[in-house]
Amino acid sequence: MVYYKTEEEIAIIKASAQILGKAHGEVAKMVKPGVRTIDLDRRAEEFIRDHQGKPSFKGYNSFPASLCISVNEAVVHGIPNNYELRDGDIVSIDCGVFYQGFHSDSAYTYAVGEVSEEVQTLLRVTKESLYVGIEQVASGARIGDIGYAIQQYVEKHRFSVVRELVGHGLGKDLHESPEVPNFGKRGRGAKMHEGLVIAIEPMVNLGRRNVLTQRDGWTIVTADKKPSAHYEHTVAVRNGGYEILTTFEYIEQNLAS
Repeated sequence: MVYYKTEEEIAIIKASAQILGKAHGEVAKMVKPGVRTIDLDRRAEEFIRDHQGKPSFKGYNSFPASLCISVNEAVVHGIPNNYELRDGDIVSIDCGVFYQGFHSDSAYTYAVGEVSEEVQTLLRVTKESLYVGIEQVASGARIGDIGYAIQQYVEKHRFSVVRELVGHGLGKDLHESPEVPNFGKRGRGAKMHEGLVIAIEPMVNLGRRNVLTQRDGWTIVTADKKPSAHYEHTVAVRNGGYEILTTFEYIEQNLAS
């Protein structure tokens, strides 16, 4: 069952997404060698709660933290701990905010200090593929159009798209229908209509697409131990086209300063 949102509900999700974007910005200030991932998590939770939101992830299916923090070969769902970021790491930070009854969700992957040119290209292509996918969002278009565009873009650059993990609808629940794969065929899948809100989130590996789940039951890693990147926006179908509800503005302001 796909739940279409009213204009008022989309406005609440956008307000949730502003808190989320600013929380990401607070975390972005801290991403550097020597910082523990648990400290990033604490700062995000503190900021979200100070702004009348709740961390969407904390307690979701018993997940223990506010952020998913995934370092290097970790694709998604990494649990924050005492690991100290190191020069040359990449770290994907995924966060959700629950505010006035609705969720927003976004992710960003950071280079910590100096990373190789190959890894810089992975980050750039993954982020670009997110926007390539978003450009397919329109009333009457198909979910498969998004995945097809992302997959073509990523594979053109000789990286690989994770198949086991997908984007999703969201609203009153963190994960709603429809699923939004980052691969697929144009013209296939559910038709998008006005009021649909989805999280689009390409997860792209430097090496092969295969992944494994670690013993903690949460952290997904690349089978070949090569790095993986992850970027995500929450997007609404509006006025026949799309509106990006989440923002990287606060992250990128702090990375530039």
